[in-house]
Amino acid sequence: MVLCSVGDATTRQGEFFEALAFALERDLPVLFLVSDNGYGISTPTADFVPSGLGMVPDRVMWDIDAADPDVLHDAASRAIASVRGGGGPAVLWCRLDRLDSHTSSDDQRVYRTPDELAVLRDPIEVFRSRLLREGTVTPEQLMDTETRVAEHVEEAFDRVAAEPTADPKAVHDHLFAPQTERDAACEAIGPVAARSGDTMVAAVNRALRTGLRDQPEMVVFGEDVEDPKGGVFGFTKGLGETSDGRVTNSPLAEATIVGAAVGLAAAGMRPVVELQFIDFVGPAWNQIAAQLTTLRWRTLSAWNCPVVIYAPWGGYLPGGGIWHSQSNESLFTHLPGLRVAVPSTPADAEAVFLESFEAPDPTLVLLPKNLMRRRERTDAPPSPSRGSRVLRTGSDVTLVTWGNGVDLSLAAVDALIGEGVTTDVIDLRWLVPLDRETVAASLRRTGRLVVVQEDNRTSSFGAGLLADLIQTDEEFYSLLAPPRLVTRDDIHVPFHPDLEDEVMPSVGDVAAAIHSVLR
Repeated sequence: MVLCSVGDATTRQGEFFEALAFALERDLPVLFLVSDNGYGISTPTADFVPSGLGMVPDRVMWDIDAADPDVLHDAASRAIASVRGGGGPAVLWCRLDRLDSHTSSDDQRVYRTPDELAVLRDPIEVFRSRLLREGTVTPEQLMDTETRVAEHVEEAFDRVAAEPTADPKAVHDHLFAPQTERDAACEAIGPVAARSGDTMVAAVNRALRTGLRDQPEMVVFGEDVEDPKGGVFGFTKGLGETSDGRVTNSPLAEATIVGAAVGLAAAGMRPVVELQFIDFVGPAWNQIAAQLTTLRWRTLSAWNCPVVIYAPWGGYLPGGGIWHSQSNESLFTHLPGLRVAVPSTPADAEAVFLESFEAPDPTLVLLPKNLMRRRERTDAPPSPSRGSRVLRTGSDVTLVTWGNGVDLSLAAVDALIGEGVTTDVIDLRWLVPLDRETVAASLRRTGRLVVVQEDNRTSSFGAGLLADLIQTDEEFYSLLAPPRLVTRDDIHVPFHPDLEDEVMPSVGDVAAAIHSVLR
């Protein structure tokens, strides 16, 4: 059985309803324990919680007076027996009185009347009175119990208060698994050979098939991923034939998709989840930022969360507009504890997926929609599982990019060869962990830096990369010109193809940036 404990005000969160709906849909053994003390800090909750609105099915609802310990024990025993016996989820709605202010900085006398405060029921007092009334215990026995409990609490408080503070130097530990584990994940697969004519869709499908074959604890989960649809882009097409039911559709509920993946990973599974578009990640943000990326760090690696999330990403596919063209990688690279990859070729995509299936930490793979059906060229080299790739070598400029920026950069660089300009073109592939040394070594050699991205400018990954590369003396004093960022302005992606072309970075923009650092 899984116990999920929440307060009454929290039950108005969308994720409470998603979790309850998912548990009902799949008859999951979950007990939702709701402590209802009637207030969300200073706001009375009786008129807007699901119990008061009749939104919890009667068949799973146990609405009790939890101020009486015997009533609570009896109801909890029966509810737990039902859940463990295969009866599906239960909601144990426990009505209590809040005996004190919400926090030490709150004074409930400001918003609660003296009459209300005068009739609050303390479960300990309720139980004590009953025991005395029934003659179960004597006043002396109760006093002896209270004394022993008070001494135990004081002793525990003194012991904890005397414990030394954690070593501040260790605060950065446990964001990721130890380096030895991460290296082992890379070594487990080695470079992935490119296949002439391959597509990113086919490469991802092949990687998922390999993972399902080699790792029995792997499950694939997302909207429309089951056959015959096989995902809206076909990433999971045909996987259901050999996966023993481990490729399953989810509801259209991103918080459920990621939240369930976190739980599965914490329990020892290897969940791989598809979000149909990264633009739809908003409902899952709490699960990603507060659960997925923090689990290892806040438990000092006692728990880990090797979830793989993948999603179509980026523009340059006309007609996507605001809700299907976002390139918002900086939102995710901002989260400590999350690995972020943006492959630009089929071989890179397969290598990233295979390594992520072995990795001990959560990974987000962003798949450029514009490149998904692009055929692998015949002379493509093998793809290593980690680090960046140098696609062109030169002595004049260092050009750094990823995803859709790779095509723009290569086209601009190749067009400038006739002018005698040679450029290092580095496809980062992995934004986290960043292969900084490859970029820095190139910058120290060329003295000129251009970063190309399709995300908008402010607070973007590209802007952060520029700042990072020039904060050290060695790189800063190597500069022969101010670095340039080729980027979208702070504007949304329009629907009309002509307007999208206007706001998105172009080959001409990249060439202009290269010329500017050569002046």
